[in-house]
Amino acid sequence: MEVRLLTSEDAIIYKEIRLEALKNHPEAFGSSYEEESNYPLERFQGRFNQENSFTFGAFIDHKLIGVVTLIKQTRRKMSHRADIVAMFVRADYRKSGIGKRLMSEAIALAKELNTEQVYIAVTSINEAAKRLYLSLGFKTYGIDYRALKFDDTYYDEELMVLKL
Repeated sequence: MEVRLLTSEDAIIYKEIRLEALKNHPEAFGSSYEEESNYPLERFQGRFNQENSFTFGAFIDHKLIGVVTLIKQTRRKMSHRADIVAMFVRADYRKSGIGKRLMSEAIALAKELNTEQVYIAVTSINEAAKRLYLSLGFKTYGIDYRALKFDDTYYDEELMVLKL
């Protein structure tokens, strides 16, 4: 398995995995398949050209099988913080350490960027993701009740932080 930062040249394969994540797990993301499926490719390319956003991809046999994004806060009073978003591993590759490897890469980069705290939000019903984040040292500090609504069902999010 190879893990590396994605570039604008990876936009097509990133869009594919992102739409798969949104379609198959709508309860896990703030964005929706319907919204992002209409985005032009340039919008996905733009995600890789921001100086404070870093998307890692995990590859097996040149196939993108997992992604995670680290967003470093840039405002003066928040520059000690970063957020991890858009974490996803394709179903066939789960429970094989890929999610942990992606998260570890994002956390290592956060440390290199002098980040003191990393934040993540996870749908409360996603037990596997919560176990992963807890195993990496994240702690729950709050619940965002009814954070997401999909098909008339509300989903709470656990707010988690990792102090580096």
